Amino acid sequence: MTAGPIRLSEGAHTALRPATAARITGGFWAARRRVNAEVSIAQGPRRLEEAGNLDNLRAAARAKSPGFTGDFQFQDSDVHKWLEAASWQLADGAAGAAGTAGTVGGELAREVGRLIELVAAAQDTDGYLQTYYQVRPGAQRWSELHWGHELYCAGHLIQAAVAHHRATGGAELLDVAVRFADHIDATFGPGKPVDAVCGHPEIETALVELYRETGERRHLDLAAYFMDRRGQGTLGDGAEDREADRRPGAPYWQDHAPVRDATEVTGHAVRQLYLLAGAADLAAETGDARLREALVRLWEDMAATKAYLTGGVGSRHDLEAFGDAYELPPDRAYAETCAAIASIQFGWRMALLTGEARYSDLIERTLYNGFLSGVSLDGDRWLYVNPLQVREDCTGPHGDQGARRTEWFRCACCPPNVMRLLASLPHYVASGDADGIQLHQYASGSYAAGGGAVRVGTGYPWEGRIAVVVDEVPGDGEWTLSLRVPHWADKYGVTVNGEPVAPRAENGWLRLRRRWRPGETVVLDLPLRPRLTRPDPRVDAVRGCVAIERGPLVYCLEEPDQPDGLRLDRVRLDPAATPTARHRPELLGGVTAITAGALRPRIRPEGWWPYADAKAPGEAGSAGGPGSPAAEPVRVTAIPYYAWANREAGAMRVWIPV
Repeated sequence: MTAGPIRLSEGAHTALRPATAARITGGFWAARRRVNAEVSIAQGPRRLEEAGNLDNLRAAARAKSPGFTGDFQFQDSDVHKWLEAASWQLADGAAGAAGTAGTVGGELAREVGRLIELVAAAQDTDGYLQTYYQVRPGAQRWSELHWGHELYCAGHLIQAAVAHHRATGGAELLDVAVRFADHIDATFGPGKPVDAVCGHPEIETALVELYRETGERRHLDLAAYFMDRRGQGTLGDGAEDREADRRPGAPYWQDHAPVRDATEVTGHAVRQLYLLAGAADLAAETGDARLREALVRLWEDMAATKAYLTGGVGSRHDLEAFGDAYELPPDRAYAETCAAIASIQFGWRMALLTGEARYSDLIERTLYNGFLSGVSLDGDRWLYVNPLQVREDCTGPHGDQGARRTEWFRCACCPPNVMRLLASLPHYVASGDADGIQLHQYASGSYAAGGGAVRVGTGYPWEGRIAVVVDEVPGDGEWTLSLRVPHWADKYGVTVNGEPVAPRAENGWLRLRRRWRPGETVVLDLPLRPRLTRPDPRVDAVRGCVAIERGPLVYCLEEPDQPDGLRLDRVRLDPAATPTARHRPELLGGVTAITAGALRPRIRPEGWWPYADAKAPGEAGSAGGPGSPAAEPVRVTAIPYYAWANREAGAMRVWIPV
């Protein structure tokens, strides 16, 4: 893959630039991408056909109004996201990094061409394209800026068009996107028919990328207009669309304060993070210092006070929103898969903008946990929300969106979103600057940036050994190889050509500068021992609990792995017992499982009143503890969180009382 979702202009104000070439060729992520290519993306057209998305495009192409299929105005965006995913997959080549066969690649190219023809045929002569407002009787363009998602759908169309153009060189879809962008430019702005913003940000980052692809400044200026217009209250509180006591309010769509003045992430989590990704793109292209300062401030608010251990964000089912600081209930977690994707997109832009490793630290955590849990191991079932606890016989609050995987959704935003991130994942691994290359994530493959190229071989995340072979260096060979040392790695070892070296990581980066020769090898060894993680005491919902982690992976207890009759709501972990790890190739596609000592406490007989006097562990009448003869020692097994909900339905929990 020689191009990805971000292609900075020559004059971009960033510390780092994406790799010029990137391929994932083996290991953990190659396996996940293979499933994405051969199962998830491959079944996309069939799912879109069954859901009626393609019928809507056909209806618009015929200029008839038989009615709109589906429950949401934004059904078209599912098609656009699939087209983007398929285009990035094509960029890997017919037998690319995901290991897909040439026949699969040929069939994929044909399906992409077929859907592009359908999208182009549905476009109106003035450039407008959203089938809900083209075929639904009584629907009027730009009349429902709160919920209509017209600019949101346009944004996904533009991103698909850019991906297809970069992957294939074909301009068929790009022409459609440019015509729609020109229509939007003629419609929105001071003195134009509409002077307002869309209820769902997305158009901003797409327009910046369209500017980067075409060189047309008007697209960047339009993105800046939408960014500056947000926060002026043009959307109101939404009372006309919902009951008075259910009005979302201006913070829901980030229209309560200008981005440069905002002090916290708030409202609908996906909307907020798509907006911030677009703001980061604008800051990169314009050098806007105030915007950059705001982005740092808002990312810190999210990461420090509103992110789950898995990297997931959005703690409220009501309005799919961020909660208050430290409001992170595990069983009520919304943590939408799309929000994890938006966090990764925002974080990558911040990593490029600032050069700081902490953004890629959170990306790693989110990739392996809050994001990857969103798709099943076999690639054909999905989670919309990603709770950190599911009780036995769970009946809510997740409904058909959460605690059980499903083949598709009425609101199917997450599946094609997962597809496009996995298809473009090589883009998020490495970057370069004038001094050399930086490896942000560890995946076996080849990466070129900063005037040189390296090959990476690793069994990460199951093994902590990362071998980097220098393939090419510029000029006289003096060059810097920078390796990110994760924040959880309290100790690590480094060798160059087999000789130990003792460089010190600074701000998360281990920088090795020397005159390199092709073939030289660096090995970074990271400690992958199980560890117990305690929450901030301000997270009331999990105070007195710990979580099990190993390397970048968060672990959970799931019912099928425990001793017979053990209820997860009665387990107490014994922090004095050292957890042990063992790789189990037969379990869940091959995972490293962790066993830990625990106690099955004596539970007071069921009664009409579930409370009792508080007593110290081991005292008479207590709920059991290390000193209680009624507390039975047991061994519990933890699996990687991303692999839960791939077997029979049952209880699960990440945070375990001690």
